[in-house]
Amino acid sequence: MMNAVSKKILVIEDDARTRNMYLDGLENEGFEMISASNGSTGIQQAVTNLPDLVICDILMPDIDGFTVLRKLRQNPLTAIIPFIFLTGRGSQDDFRRGMDSGADDYIAKPATVEQLLKAIAARLEKKQAFLSHCCANYGVSLSGNKENASSTQEKSIFPVVPQLKEVFDFIEANYQKGITLSDVAEAVGYSAAYLTNRVAKITGETVNSWIVKRRMAAARSLLKNTSKNIEEIASNVGYQNACHFSRQFRQHHDIPPQTWRKKHQLIERYAVEV
Repeated sequence: MMNAVSKKILVIEDDARTRNMYLDGLENEGFEMISASNGSTGIQQAVTNLPDLVICDILMPDIDGFTVLRKLRQNPLTAIIPFIFLTGRGSQDDFRRGMDSGADDYIAKPATVEQLLKAIAARLEKKQAFLSHCCANYGVSLSGNKENASSTQEKSIFPVVPQLKEVFDFIEANYQKGITLSDVAEAVGYSAAYLTNRVAKITGETVNSWIVKRRMAAARSLLKNTSKNIEEIASNVGYQNACHFSRQFRQHHDIPPQTWRKKHQLIERYAVEV
């Protein structure tokens, strides 16, 4: 049905008989199996082993499956792992709650190994499509190798606008120096007000916005390709204050730079394993 080689599945199920049935059945299909008898252990196993997919019961003695799912979705390392609920409760309310919580599938017990295999195949294929999209955007090949040096360089973020070439060239050459609108205006011989209106009219963005966009592109490259800490990266892209850098990064990406780096590392890790 699928190539199960190197695919790691975590089964979180408090009923030993059911748990062992699925462990044995899926292991016979070629999967590497991990198990947990309760939700707390399941979360630990997921964070430690980073499985390719999680199958989890809902009703468990310590914490329920909904809590397990919420915890995994909150952790950048486990947030994109496909998650399938397995439960004896088949009400519409339970189904809706599971899907609203971010589950990828919902299977009612008793379920056969064949039913699980179909669900697993669908979820892994969906994850593969997602990773392919992310790898294409981040410049990582599905073989896990970086693209060649010329293709991994940050493409210019600036539009090709001949009348603003001098403006964008100055930003490109000096964004690491903490430049401001006034510096750009002085360099190109316009007043700050006139330059702001001119750039905004042509591009729909302000000069300050283009400066920040260029810094964010450089910051992503440093987060992705170096081990520099946040303070070093902030300094390298023109910020005197790391908190200011982190705040602007979060405004542009909806997550802090540390989290962005972890997500990219996770995407690369999965790409290597594919």
